[in-house]
Amino acid sequence: MSVQRRIADQRTTDVDDRELLERIKQGEQEAFDAIFRRYYAPLVGVAQGMLRQRAVAEEIVQDVMFELWRRREKLVIGESLRAYLFQSARNRALNHIRHERVERLAEPRAREESSRPATAINQLVESELDAAVREAVGALPPPCREVFELSRTSGLRYAEIARVLGISVKTVEARMGRALRGLRERLAPWLPEGSEV
Repeated sequence: MSVQRRIADQRTTDVDDRELLERIKQGEQEAFDAIFRRYYAPLVGVAQGMLRQRAVAEEIVQDVMFELWRRREKLVIGESLRAYLFQSARNRALNHIRHERVERLAEPRAREESSRPATAINQLVESELDAAVREAVGALPPPCREVFELSRTSGLRYAEIARVLGISVKTVEARMGRALRGLRERLAPWLPEGSEV
């Protein structure tokens, strides 16, 4: 298919989506069904690429679609409906990855704490370190933070991150480099000399 044909098809899809969105706002179930059929499979593909769990990806996309219907009357979409849905699915997948990471990090610590009595000082230091790490990651520019979390939290390779975000591998490498430099600077007081993030 030629580039011009793809652009024309995308414009047609955007017009169709705007019309369907207006009908959804009026409570038309058929319009919602059409959007669901059009985007369900591609959204599941994106979420599954990030999560590597089909069932969880399907659940996330169902949540995105449910929210579209639930908030239909108040929904304001600045960009295209397609972009809105894909961004919503990516955000929910990232939230799921963060939640899993927190659970994974908390599990060994909970076991360790139950096996040995922790002193108040140890608890304070661990609490401060956790807060410093969260703050340092949160302070990263959003594009760098997104690449960092996809790599370190969900274990995606650079090529997979590039595919999920629709950017080049070189861009992924550059953003990861900036993220690591930023974390090293912010966490310097907590790191032993010569250690890596």
